[in-house]
Amino acid sequence: MDVVALARMAIEKRDLVGIDSPVLLMVSGGSDSTALAYIASELHEEGLLGPLAIVHVNHKLRGADADEDAEFVAKLAELLQIELVTTEVDIDAIAEAEHGNVEAIARRERYAVAHEVLSDICRELGVPVSSGRIFVGHNADDRIENFYMRSIVGTGPGGFRSMLYLNGQVARPLLDIGREELRDYIIGRIERDLPVIRDDEEMLWREDATNQHTDRFRAFVRHEIVPLAKERNPQLVSTLTRTMNLIGDEDDMLEAFADDLMARYVVPLDPVEDGYVLSPMLAAERKPLLRRVVVKVLESMLDPDDRIETPSVDAVLAAFEGGRPKSGYVANIQGNIAISSNKQGVRIEPMAKFRTRRKRG
Repeated sequence: MDVVALARMAIEKRDLVGIDSPVLLMVSGGSDSTALAYIASELHEEGLLGPLAIVHVNHKLRGADADEDAEFVAKLAELLQIELVTTEVDIDAIAEAEHGNVEAIARRERYAVAHEVLSDICRELGVPVSSGRIFVGHNADDRIENFYMRSIVGTGPGGFRSMLYLNGQVARPLLDIGREELRDYIIGRIERDLPVIRDDEEMLWREDATNQHTDRFRAFVRHEIVPLAKERNPQLVSTLTRTMNLIGDEDDMLEAFADDLMARYVVPLDPVEDGYVLSPMLAAERKPLLRRVVVKVLESMLDPDDRIETPSVDAVLAAFEGGRPKSGYVANIQGNIAISSNKQGVRIEPMAKFRTRRKRG
């Protein structure tokens, strides 16, 4: 099956976007996002995708190469007659000011720009912002890399699905397609007499030299781990993608069960106090589901970029040991969040609120 058909199938099967909804393509100029732009253009001509736009963020990290990336994307947008929004963000300056990780900050800023641009497009078109989608070029190889990275550092069961086809407004229609397939598709456009863009060196996409370095975790997995796995199993992309989708189906089912428990047994505290009370009824639930409920609660209380730590989840679960909430149990977990319990349930709240309440008591 050709890659356009695979992308079409993913969009329809996963209900990634409505046929009239605006789609913003995040395009860096690399092979994955360049293929995404071509594929989206074909699907738009078929009537499967609504209005298209491209956003390109120049992170100012690679000097002249970054400027040439922007020029390449501009030519691509012009060729496909797709609206283009470009912007520059000095990631090095932000990282220096925040003393943060350059890659993480670049990702954060890139998505922040994309969400802002999509919101503007939706308002201009007079459609709900929630209906718009941001398409990214993550593919099966990216997903496999995530799988092995999480295998090395550890993750929960749901983490082995690796990537979501749809996460909020961000959609990944290429997750069932390998990187080599995408590159072959771009090259194949020439044989099909379809127009393509080349850079000054006659390349059909832009190469980021930093991808060849193995001093970063993903690059190490990409160039050291995955090739060995592919030697063992040449069909790794299709077999592991199928495995991750099976994991994803079961994860979706468990998430639905956990959502139901959240609705029935988790009560938000007064907005002024900020926190939750977990019903004693949850003590009777199986630990895998209770763990998912706890993770959902903590995710709502911590910053979006914070990783939920296993000891934090275990501290909440410990309050339910013995089949009922432990009276007098108190713990302090990440984010300076207090866990306390009595026969009324398990209370999760900011430590400052907990202390204030204790003083009043």
